[in-house]
Amino acid sequence: MNLAYQLRPQTLDDYVGQEDLVGEGKLIRRMIESDTLFSIILWGPPGSGKTTLASIIAHEADAEFHVLSAVSTGKEDLQKIVKAAKEQTLFKKKTILFIDEIHRWNKAQQDVLLPYVETGLITLIGATTENPSFEINSALLSRCKVFVLKSLTEENLQMIIRRALTDKKKGMGEYGKRIDKKVSDLLIRLSGGDARILLNAIEMAVTNYPEKKISEQTIKDIFQTRSAGLYDKKADEHYNIISAFIKSMRGSDPDAALYYLARMLENGEDPKFIARRMIIFASEDIGLADRGALIQANAGFEAVDKIGMPESQLILAHICLYLSTAKKSRAATNALGRAKAAVYEFPNEPVPLHLRNAPTKLMKHLGYAKDYEWTEEHVGPKDGKEFLPDRLKGKKFFEQ
Repeated sequence: MNLAYQLRPQTLDDYVGQEDLVGEGKLIRRMIESDTLFSIILWGPPGSGKTTLASIIAHEADAEFHVLSAVSTGKEDLQKIVKAAKEQTLFKKKTILFIDEIHRWNKAQQDVLLPYVETGLITLIGATTENPSFEINSALLSRCKVFVLKSLTEENLQMIIRRALTDKKKGMGEYGKRIDKKVSDLLIRLSGGDARILLNAIEMAVTNYPEKKISEQTIKDIFQTRSAGLYDKKADEHYNIISAFIKSMRGSDPDAALYYLARMLENGEDPKFIARRMIIFASEDIGLADRGALIQANAGFEAVDKIGMPESQLILAHICLYLSTAKKSRAATNALGRAKAAVYEFPNEPVPLHLRNAPTKLMKHLGYAKDYEWTEEHVGPKDGKEFLPDRLKGKKFFEQ
């Protein structure tokens, strides 16, 4: 049996999680109860209940429900559904189209869908793990309401575990298996909040291990070969984790920085990507407070490039700890920002004549390089003249 499929709720009352969207008086429940369907995008992490919620909405609305996966379908599949939807209008029946991983549809595919959503022939429910602002056409997005689904809470997942082990009709209740709190906590932690992964693990534990009580060792055995595929290097989680890594080093928390570093490495992140980010960090956030930071970070990148994995992990940890515990200064970053702002405000100020090069007699005659000296006693303009253009005289960008 496929436990995750068998245990999928059919009504909102059985749905677990997302109480702020489907609880009493909340918007999705109101939409269903008032029979006023509109196109929506469900944005949330894997296993948070997007597909299940779409199925419940269609069931409660008594609508024709079509499912497409954006990975393996295209225009022809959509046109078949459009044709069927037009036929259903003769019977005054609504059509709901659920597109899983809608962010994987390209612009042309999304453009084909747009007019049918706009006219209401099709009510779209799109599911995505990616930020829809970046991945979905603005025209299509403007015709949909975006709902953000959160990772299921520990309480939600404990409830799902209980259902899976006790429900004799849809779950694994007939096996009579038990699990204690410590082991269920481990199961929840290793599943990463993904209900589908959690249920697959329960099914394996129940059907492949003879013991009546699911043990900690059983759960560890099941998850030791777990794929790291949920960490997509082009997905939001990739950027979330590198952001947390940088912010932890910036906040001088070596323990948090090491955790995020290990998490990236265990999920197959390119070590040179991490090393490059640490070089940037050394200038941006440490700068003049520790002049050795940039040297260390650059040396770390070169060492990673020479050594390769898995030994490069030690080099990255070494540099991570150095940068995390170093004094911080954004003086260079802030000074550059102020200078760029001045360039934006005064983009074409003439360079003072005394700072210009004078390779010809004409240029010397015009005053180029006049009143600039370079001697053992003094380097720079004479008589208190400025390096900056006249309109920026006295401007200070760098503050120590």
